[in-house]
Amino acid sequence: MATMEEIARALGVSKSTVSKALSGAKDVSGTMRQTVLEKAVEMGYTRLPRNAAAPKMAVFITHMEYRQPEDFGYDIIVGFRKGAEPAGFQVQVIPLTAELQQEHNYDEYMILHGFSGGLFLGLSMADPWIAQFSVCKTPTVLYDNYISGNPNVTHVGIDNAEGMDLAVQYLKNLGHKKIGYLSIALQAYIYRTRYHAFFEALRKNGLPADEALSGSADLFPVCLQEHLPRLLKEGCTAIVCSHDLLAHSVMVHCAELGLRVPQDISILGFDDIPLCRYTTPPLSTVRQNRTGLGKSAFYSLSSQLNGVHLSSYQLHAELICRASCAKAKE
Repeated sequence: MATMEEIARALGVSKSTVSKALSGAKDVSGTMRQTVLEKAVEMGYTRLPRNAAAPKMAVFITHMEYRQPEDFGYDIIVGFRKGAEPAGFQVQVIPLTAELQQEHNYDEYMILHGFSGGLFLGLSMADPWIAQFSVCKTPTVLYDNYISGNPNVTHVGIDNAEGMDLAVQYLKNLGHKKIGYLSIALQAYIYRTRYHAFFEALRKNGLPADEALSGSADLFPVCLQEHLPRLLKEGCTAIVCSHDLLAHSVMVHCAELGLRVPQDISILGFDDIPLCRYTTPPLSTVRQNRTGLGKSAFYSLSSQLNGVHLSSYQLHAELICRASCAKAKE
């Protein structure tokens, strides 16, 4: 890992100039600051603990609620803090906007603000920084996103293959022989992963794995008004959904169609968001241990800072059986 002295030698300037440029001092020109930042990024410089000052880690969050205990991101951040703060790190939560990403190069932003590493929650493939993660030098953890080929980036999530297998086994044991699958758009890494995991689980359990038993769309109404009726016509007696909000919408729409859940159709979600306990009926789902995910994200960053570069850190999935699934009708 590069030091300030090495950056200074590479540029032919003093160490104090490099230090001032990296700390944003006003007596360094904008041109020199940019030159130093670019060389620091090129050489893999990362801010590390300095004397008594606590090192910092950033949690960037977008497209995900996190401020209230019932929000999905809340427990992940709590878990991250539980790992980071006893280890002496400050944690700063930063709402990630398109404007911030367009204004700053990722590595440069992390150096300028003194962050040793970053966790990203809710990132989509359309976010500007996504393209930079394949070459970034900053220790980085992505929740439910995977970037190959860069040892500085680790994926954290649950074992989605295990989760889908638990869901399909459960429904099979209830007598369901034809299980459908609904998902929002498959462009996102996590929804592609779950889609493929679902069909692998069907094959593993000896059930029909025809792709006609699935449907995906960018918008919920397309899933509900086009794909759901088609799956019902195909004879599906149970439907697995890529996440809980879609599963809840499917339950509501089934009721509007005159179908009883679970007597006529079983519905199973994915994630176990707090809403699942309060739907009618309460939703069966695959749980993600969100506090555990937050802790594992910190462990992944800590490992990188100690020279151990993990590709992926996966937690076990857990099936939560509630009242939205029942035995298949004879």
